[in-house]
Amino acid sequence: MSFVEIENVSLRYKPQGDEEGTLAVEDLNLSVEKGSFVAVVGPSGCGKSSLMKLATGLNFPTSGKVTVAGQDVHGPVSITGMAFQNPVMLPWRLTRDNIMLPLEVVEPHRRTFRRDKAANRERVDALLASVGLEGQGSKYPWQLSGGMQQRASLCRALIHEPELLMLDEPFGALDAFTREELWQVIRDLHAERKFTTILVTHDLREAVFLADKVFVMSARPGRVIVERDVDLPRPRDIDLTYEKSFGDIVQELRSHIAKARE
Repeated sequence: MSFVEIENVSLRYKPQGDEEGTLAVEDLNLSVEKGSFVAVVGPSGCGKSSLMKLATGLNFPTSGKVTVAGQDVHGPVSITGMAFQNPVMLPWRLTRDNIMLPLEVVEPHRRTFRRDKAANRERVDALLASVGLEGQGSKYPWQLSGGMQQRASLCRALIHEPELLMLDEPFGALDAFTREELWQVIRDLHAERKFTTILVTHDLREAVFLADKVFVMSARPGRVIVERDVDLPRPRDIDLTYEKSFGDIVQELRSHIAKARE
């Protein structure tokens, strides 16, 4: 069995007073192998964020089945780390304390948080150094640039050493140069730590640069219509994004999405 399995899943949102609701995804099937990096792309409103919520136990399927690490998902998946387009850093806490937040709330770290605070601080500082933020832990988020805040957000997603990392448009609000810098940061973190990663993105270059496989979803109700292996050698450098082999995959994915929007 794959590390993440979404099998024949449909999800219908039913706001109060709306009996019919909205069918977000239907007959959704997706498998992610342990330690792999996959990306999910598709037209706006296709259910990419719904897929994220299903895999993390923040939403439950109307029908079908979701399993993570061999366990049926019936509640929030504690082995997951998440990073979003907005870093959502608490402005009154130092960057280091923002990063330690999962250790305060996620078991088994929560019960030993006070006892292990010195060791946790060392882990935070090591993570910050690994993403190019050495010495920045004592600053407040508002003292950091947008790109620096997003690096800190990645540290927060990884501080409790999750087995599954979920990335929901984490670089979408950044300028092109900073975005490419962070592609390389997450590339190196994944190569070092081997956590299973699911990236939801509108940026096809980002998907092809980072992922082992790209899933293309249809228009709503979303389902996977294409699975495209990215058969480009690793490690990948930014120069690869200017080569024909890279551009051909991007164009192929773009054509699938154009058809999905029709």
